[in-house]
Amino acid sequence: MARSKAVLSGAIVLYFVICLEILIMISPFAGFFYSAFNPFLLGLAKYPATRWLSSFFFVHLIAPPNGFLQFLRIMGSVFFLTGLVVFLVCALQVYASKFLKTGPALNALYSVIRHPQYLSLAVSGIGLAILWPRFLVVVLWIGMVLVYYLLAKDEERRMLKQFPESYQKYMETSGMFFPKRIEQSLGFSTTGGRVGLFVLLSSVAIGGAFLLRDYTITHLPLWSESNVAVLPIMPQDEPMLEHRMADILNLEEVKSKLHGGESYLVYFMPPNYVMQGLIGDTGGDWQLYKQHHTISMITDFILHPSGHLAGHMHGGASHSENGMESATVRRLIFVAVSGETPGKKFDPFAVNAIRKPEFMIDVDVHDLKVLASKDLPIETAWGKVPTPTF
Repeated sequence: MARSKAVLSGAIVLYFVICLEILIMISPFAGFFYSAFNPFLLGLAKYPATRWLSSFFFVHLIAPPNGFLQFLRIMGSVFFLTGLVVFLVCALQVYASKFLKTGPALNALYSVIRHPQYLSLAVSGIGLAILWPRFLVVVLWIGMVLVYYLLAKDEERRMLKQFPESYQKYMETSGMFFPKRIEQSLGFSTTGGRVGLFVLLSSVAIGGAFLLRDYTITHLPLWSESNVAVLPIMPQDEPMLEHRMADILNLEEVKSKLHGGESYLVYFMPPNYVMQGLIGDTGGDWQLYKQHHTISMITDFILHPSGHLAGHMHGGASHSENGMESATVRRLIFVAVSGETPGKKFDPFAVNAIRKPEFMIDVDVHDLKVLASKDLPIETAWGKVPTPTF
């Protein structure tokens, strides 16, 4: 029994370590983490049947393009923080009961449901899935829900042995994870009902992630022309993109680097966009795990949804790395896209597509002057780690 509980507890720890990838990857521990985790991710990405697990289903690189996606991004932070706060409050209550030897915790949230800590961790996990939206995180969350249930059943068996009369009465008046009446209406009191609810929860979680991915892609502010799709990182750049992108593609410095017949996804951004290292290895300044402001970036990422995209730009969107300052200077990262399904419309975000950074340019969009150009390695600033595309 002790061994099985240790295994289940270890599974929870592993889940949160993997789900907190976004926090680890901008810390000095990124190299140690990916030395163990990246082979697993690359293994998933190697096969078409499992590649979707390493893919992302929600905006992360860009500001959410409409009100619904902005709201959802905010709710990711709300769920994550609320779940953690409730978990800590309940933990204090449990340990206070143990320290004072007053028996099991039966007051506050525990008077309504028997396992508010597990419920709060599940809510926090939903927030994590929005903050770092790999499909793998959703699948692991489903597994953790099952683990929480098994741990809860084990705890109840132990409480019934230790406090047979009082805990039995408590179970009769309280729900396991939701108020008693709600669980009864959902059929949670029967084994068949619990299995059915778990299957339904799994279907809604995975199916909802796919629907959200499709909705996100449909509402991306893309500019496209034949085999080139351009994605602006910041919404205020859309008018600039619409008026000047065709002219930028006709610049000799750009045309000479484009390969005929190849498809491209182009990211349009301020030259000091903080997360450009996830798109291509544009320089050491954007290998964020080498920086020394990890805590501030993590705090900003959670507490300022979407604002973190611009919040750490050194000097704001008007600064360029070559010393020139202009509100019209933009960086374009060209990513070659291959491996699409033959006969289908060009889809730069297809799960099975292969995306390789090729080159970047800094352009004064107003004067149509190329300020800098650089060929890029085929890896991002995090090596071969599968990263977001939108």
